[in-house]
Amino acid sequence: MILKEIINNVKIESLIGNDSVEVNGIEFDSRKIVAGTMFVAMRGTVVDGHDFIEKAQEMGAIVVVCEKLPKQMKESLTYVQVKDSTFALGLLASNFYGNPSQNMQVVGVTGTNGKTTIATVLYDLFRSLGEKVGLFSTVCNYIDGEAYPTDHTTPDALEINKLMAEMYSRGVKYVFMEVSSHSVVQHRINGLHFVGGIFTNLTRDHLDYHKTFKAYLEAKKLFFDNYLDKKAFALTNIDDKNGNVMLQNTQAKKYSYSLLQQADYKVKVVEECFDGMQLEINGKEVWVPFIGRFNALNLTAIAGTANLLGVDFYKVLIALSAMKPVSGRFEPIVSNDGKIAIVDYAHTPDALDNVLSTINEIRNGKNNLITIVGCGGNRDKGKRPMMAKSAVSASDKVIVTSDNPRNEKPEDIINDMLEGLTDKEKKKVLTIIDRREAIKTAVFLAQPGDVILIAGKGHEDYQIIGTEKLHFSDQEEVMKFFEN
Repeated sequence: MILKEIINNVKIESLIGNDSVEVNGIEFDSRKIVAGTMFVAMRGTVVDGHDFIEKAQEMGAIVVVCEKLPKQMKESLTYVQVKDSTFALGLLASNFYGNPSQNMQVVGVTGTNGKTTIATVLYDLFRSLGEKVGLFSTVCNYIDGEAYPTDHTTPDALEINKLMAEMYSRGVKYVFMEVSSHSVVQHRINGLHFVGGIFTNLTRDHLDYHKTFKAYLEAKKLFFDNYLDKKAFALTNIDDKNGNVMLQNTQAKKYSYSLLQQADYKVKVVEECFDGMQLEINGKEVWVPFIGRFNALNLTAIAGTANLLGVDFYKVLIALSAMKPVSGRFEPIVSNDGKIAIVDYAHTPDALDNVLSTINEIRNGKNNLITIVGCGGNRDKGKRPMMAKSAVSASDKVIVTSDNPRNEKPEDIINDMLEGLTDKEKKKVLTIIDRREAIKTAVFLAQPGDVILIAGKGHEDYQIIGTEKLHFSDQEEVMKFFEN
């Protein structure tokens, strides 16, 4: 593709060279440059891409996009100066790959909790209706059934557009995408066209990155402010106090869903047990194999979104009844002697509160609840005592253990958690650093009918200790100990 087509709609400060040069690829990692590539020099938190312009030139870059022009420029190269390279990358990538998001129905899901469940179940639901569908999620990206592993909730702008181009070439009509707060402020979704956006809820998370809750909220709100036009829809959870805040400045058509008040999509939990629940959504009842009031809201958002995308509401409910929970999201595992383990990704105080309250509502004081919980290293330390407090307040026994300690000492993380407890509360707590031993101990302590909540890692099949990523699955471990 020629350069002038790639820089279309990109605000250019200056262009030195030939805007008709042929470009065969875009990269922001100088190590991936081959002859004929455009190199986008971006300023990161650790390294500055401008320091690698010379290397990119040596590797065969034909165009350099940068914020600051290098002192020595090659006559054979074209230099495109922009105000913000990171902001420009999304537009450049969209143009290079033919603006695939404009040719599909792309819906973004944002919020603290529930993104993965909503995006994944929407993907499954539309596939069950015979549609070709794409998915961008924390667990894995998919193109109509084919998995593409991911390391981020929302990939970088190049990867997004590359996958979207592949989706479009394979006939995909609908794309459902988890939109993280990081991806919004880092402009990873810049240049994408969304037909709709969903807001789930907002609770404390990622403050190690955003620093304040206000900044975190504003990052989420930017998605509705900047990425939804007047033809799009914005569907928000008005049970969350920030639900209406998200809609304050959006151009999109506004819709709501709720468990507690009147809304465009209103849900009521009629009955629930560990096998599922009976819901009433807009006056129509449906049985679903999901558990918890938070999932009642998630499923209502899903039903509302499908309806807003043109699917008959009755068809939506029939499809919902056949859907299955997402791996590691309130995933029940039952032993032969009747012990129940729940594996859940809950890694924020609010998510943990929701899961614990759901378990306690269903067990209704019968049998015991043993909760295994930890916190990740090199992440928001402020939520650690809150996580321990939530677990102890709603459990009969708590085992505090390792999550992904990363470069912190597990003992230090556990001590931070225990600081949130009184001496009396600490009597309910065991500290077992080794997560495998923690799960084994919980299974040993549990009696038939007891519930073991294993919180924090959910779908993850690894544990990060130091810089090593080691295989570890909560599901595999608990099944192994149940069998033994």
